[in-house]
Amino acid sequence: MTHPFLFLQWLEQKLNLHIGEHVTYSWFVILLLVIVAFLATRRTELVPKGFQNFMEVVVGIVQNLIDETMGKAGRPYLPLIATFALFILVSNLIALVPGFMPPTANLNTNAALALTVFAMTHIVGLKEHGLKYIKHFIGPVWWLAPIMLPIEIIGHLARPLSLSLRLFGNMYGHEIVLMIFLALVPFLLPVPMMLMGVLVAFIQTFVFTLLAMIYIAGSLEEAH
Repeated sequence: MTHPFLFLQWLEQKLNLHIGEHVTYSWFVILLLVIVAFLATRRTELVPKGFQNFMEVVVGIVQNLIDETMGKAGRPYLPLIATFALFILVSNLIALVPGFMPPTANLNTNAALALTVFAMTHIVGLKEHGLKYIKHFIGPVWWLAPIMLPIEIIGHLARPLSLSLRLFGNMYGHEIVLMIFLALVPFLLPVPMMLMGVLVAFIQTFVFTLLAMIYIAGSLEEAH
């Protein structure tokens, strides 16, 4: 996607970097989250305020979602799930700022996130069950294995594909629509589209995070 102007484009040109706009803006989002985390934890207090209070509310929301979706067994994965949620949400929201490109509007970024979920799902499964984790793929009885194994493999391989394309399609589509409106009405910000963009940003973050939790929760369960 070609933008008329990107705020960080000068950095790539000045440093003669050829890393892609999505990488530059991914670094920007990471830096932004690091700064927020630093401000939230530099002076932790018993009665939180400021950034500490804000981040405790955010983490509390994610933790409640984990408890409802994965149960208490999912709490050790709070840092992973919260990182996904915050990175995707901030990446989606910067699309509303003129001159900023959302990293999630690029398939490479989303594929990296989805493959991380895919890898962690099976790492957690092997860690929790050892070699017994293979029972998740062969069905309840051994003679069903020739049928169940290909089905399960295809189903698991489809997960990162669906995660990547869903997030990419929604964010890329919103970027195109917003750019068209800005080109047609350059002096009047399309407020309804911006409000819809906020809604899309939160919904897509919720969907990706929820599916990641469901996949990891599935690997934690005993195979039957």
